[in-house]
Amino acid sequence: MMQSLREWGLADTPAGGRRRLRRFLAGVVVAVGAVSSAAWAPAQARPSTPSEGAATVELRELPVQAQQTYRLVLAGGPFPYDKDGTVFGNRERLLPAQPRGYYREYTVRTPGERHRGARRLVCGGVPPVQPEVCYYTADHYASFARVVP
Repeated sequence: MMQSLREWGLADTPAGGRRRLRRFLAGVVVAVGAVSSAAWAPAQARPSTPSEGAATVELRELPVQAQQTYRLVLAGGPFPYDKDGTVFGNRERLLPAQPRGYYREYTVRTPGERHRGARRLVCGGVPPVQPEVCYYTADHYASFARVVP
């Protein structure tokens, strides 16, 4: 349950500070909601490293929005976000090592989010519309599951 500013001992905070605090707390609530909505993961998915191989998930098991994004990748777009189709750097090194430009990332819409959210589809291959492999992440690159079409 949300506490009032008085209960937190912040009633004497200047008005501007209270507004900033309320915005901050609203952001925390949104972030917690994003984390809980991002908690979906396929039953067999788990954090992966290139050495142990990624977990797999069938395309039909992914959220509907991920299936839609996958179809958009195969069609070459149009994509709803400017960042869609940009190079994914694999800085986390959770995907198999490939030359720069091999992997591209695409946003998977999260219902209720006003921003891109945490869900992504990362596909690798040349050309991008014929990916050799795609990976799904529901937790903004902390773990991946290889998509099996």
